[in-house]
Amino acid sequence: MIRLAAVGDVHVGADSAGLYHPHWARMSEQADVFLLAGDLTRHGEPEEAAVLAGELRDLRIPIVAVLGNHDYQSDRQDEIRKLLEDAGITVLEGESTVVEVDGTTVGIAGSKGFGGGFVGACASDFGEPEMKAFVRHTKTIAGNLQRALAELDSEVRVALLHFSPVEDTLVGERLEIYPFLGSYLLAEAVDAVGADLVLHGHAHGGSEKGTTAGGVPVRNVAQPVIGHSYNLYCLGGDDQLACEP
Repeated sequence: MIRLAAVGDVHVGADSAGLYHPHWARMSEQADVFLLAGDLTRHGEPEEAAVLAGELRDLRIPIVAVLGNHDYQSDRQDEIRKLLEDAGITVLEGESTVVEVDGTTVGIAGSKGFGGGFVGACASDFGEPEMKAFVRHTKTIAGNLQRALAELDSEVRVALLHFSPVEDTLVGERLEIYPFLGSYLLAEAVDAVGADLVLHGHAHGGSEKGTTAGGVPVRNVAQPVIGHSYNLYCLGGDDQLACEP
């Protein structure tokens, strides 16, 4: 059984040193892999990412992350990625990685994702250049996610996102902002090739549990939603997600 620790939207700032470290330091006793679902910083400043790297310093398990919209705020996302990678954290954007846990291969395909809405209430790439660019960006990201998942040759496959692929995990948010919280195109990308689990953040006022149309479980691990420094999910064996709190 694979034990995945996951959280998103930790929004680490320059004043966050010591906030998460006490909760994360012994995670390796509970989990095999730690997944971070974006919005790792408050304002997308490298100094904030450096604090996050310090909070993760004692973990002895693989750490895989995607960036979120906050991490792009200062247009220094490339610096943030490099800083985290220099600290041993794998950062994905339309890419995948494979880790081995007790002889089982776990593949993770990651992407920030983007907005656009859901079937029956979604934007289309028609009209003004700005609207077409918005939707086409989501289509590109969804296509990259699908390719990254399809390329995985692993026994377990996980999609790690920031934006949501389904409406289920947005319940509790205002309907008016659904298009800015995710897109059905992300779920279609997952269902096209299959996965065992999708994790995302971003929807602070949403709900934890959902499912894609193809039956893939989706979990919103935004820290304000789960109410913990991380949640624990299990994959493999006869009882999927058996170690959820």
